Amino acid sequence: MKPAFSVVFLTTLIGAAQGLLIALFGVELATRIGLTVASSAPPQIFFVLDAVLVVVLGGLGLLASFFHLGHPERAWRAIAMWRTSWLSRECLALPVFLGCAFAYGVAHWVGSPWSLEIGALGALASAALFVCTSMIYACLRFLQEWATPLTMVNFVLLGCASGFTFATASAAWFDPSLVPALAACACVLTLAGCASRVASLVRNAGLRPTSTVQSATGIKSAKVVQKSRGFTAGAFNLREFFHGQTPRVLRRIKWTFLVAAFLVPFFLLALGGSSSSVAVSIWLLCAACAVQYAGLVAERWFFFAEARHPQNLYYSAVS
Repeated sequence: MKPAFSVVFLTTLIGAAQGLLIALFGVELATRIGLTVASSAPPQIFFVLDAVLVVVLGGLGLLASFFHLGHPERAWRAIAMWRTSWLSRECLALPVFLGCAFAYGVAHWVGSPWSLEIGALGALASAALFVCTSMIYACLRFLQEWATPLTMVNFVLLGCASGFTFATASAAWFDPSLVPALAACACVLTLAGCASRVASLVRNAGLRPTSTVQSATGIKSAKVVQKSRGFTAGAFNLREFFHGQTPRVLRRIKWTFLVAAFLVPFFLLALGGSSSSVAVSIWLLCAACAVQYAGLVAERWFFFAEARHPQNLYYSAVS
């Protein structure tokens, strides 16, 4: 498939926002039940500004999605098929998630006693949005690379990993006592995301197309090969369903995202979470956020590019 950067940024930005809101709820829940080692609760500004960041990340993702529409003025119609379309459900779940994040920030701003309950609703909305977004791709059975439970697992783990990395960097600024625990969670999620993504790469490498030139033409001979696309100019099929990159480029991007999204952030989180210097910890954790997000953009680009649309089997050669 041809990756659309609007969708790449949509899914990575809202994924980080979802993971960040889950991290905030986890911190507040742990504080309420006494699981944290801090002598006092985290400052309200930690929750308020991070809730603002959640809304900003989600809003930027929503804005990016409009660049994928041929007629943005008709975007409201995307919710019309919510009974059968995961895309329509995502369009409904995203505003609900953003509304919960906004309400969560306001609750902490005014000191509401219901902030934990609002955070729980936000975490549930985040989970629902993860399901809707991932199922847009996992439900497409003719794209074998996506039609697997690993698609949903990867969306959840990668979003939570980036969200917890953002939360760790924020905690270094506002409440350093939270950094070791959050950094440990971010490291675990990053390793889990790496394991699940490698598992999907191994699975996809062994896939064989269910459609062939023989099945398309009805000619059973093994000697049937494609020699011409049937046209000499560009076509919609070539522009929208094939990325146009060589296998060498794809290999480079694959190794780039494995290093940038998982390996480097893991070590930066480990160093930043164990550093005794607050200034050093902040720099290391902010670097982890930047490197990991760049790696996740590359990962999501590769996610779309590795999906082999069946139509490409019939337009792969030029006479």
